[in-house]
Amino acid sequence: MWMVILVIIVISAALIVGAAWGLYGKFPSKVEGFLVAMAGGALIVSVMAELLEPAAEASSIPIVILSFLSGAVIFTLVDMYIDRHVGEDSGGGLLMAVVLDGVPENLALGVALIGSGPLGVLALTGSILLSNLPEAAGGARQMRENGFSKLKAMGIWTATAAILSGAAIAGYLLLPSDAEMALAVIKSFAAGAVIASLATEVFPTAYEKDNDATGIAVAVGVALAFLLHEIG
Repeated sequence: MWMVILVIIVISAALIVGAAWGLYGKFPSKVEGFLVAMAGGALIVSVMAELLEPAAEASSIPIVILSFLSGAVIFTLVDMYIDRHVGEDSGGGLLMAVVLDGVPENLALGVALIGSGPLGVLALTGSILLSNLPEAAGGARQMRENGFSKLKAMGIWTATAAILSGAAIAGYLLLPSDAEMALAVIKSFAAGAVIASLATEVFPTAYEKDNDATGIAVAVGVALAFLLHEIG
């Protein structure tokens, strides 16, 4: 159980610290862009190694593809709604990216923690930290620039951290480790949401902030996530 608590702390800390960094910290735009791009690179590896490949091993390819496309479509529809009714640069897109890929991903994470060793936990928590920290920073900063009070923005991201922590606990306590089909659907859906968020939120934001080193940052993120995956 202590490993579950450790993961919950990391998930919560990554989002809360990231939001605080975006709201109260002063950092160059290029640094923000580099970190967001690096997180995107890490997510590329996570989609394939942590989500799609395990899902394909546990289920049929048609189910995996259908769930994957469903995740992408639902994320896109919600993102379009946010752009039209909340504001394209409100920070809501990055927040929704974290929630839509984070909830199913953390349900799967909770199941994966059953019987996992320390190195496996290290790889999973490291990937989450690498991706969530800059996304929360960028989203909170956009909220501040669009008129959200610091207290309100911080409250939203703290609530998001609580939701994702709850998802990890639910996955650990409620989903049996042998529920392979359900877990495959959850992982595939999360993968689709991640890919859609990379295309519409993460990489465009990174390139806007730091168009010189975006490619390098993505490569660094891929390398770090690949290393964590191999360690796990």
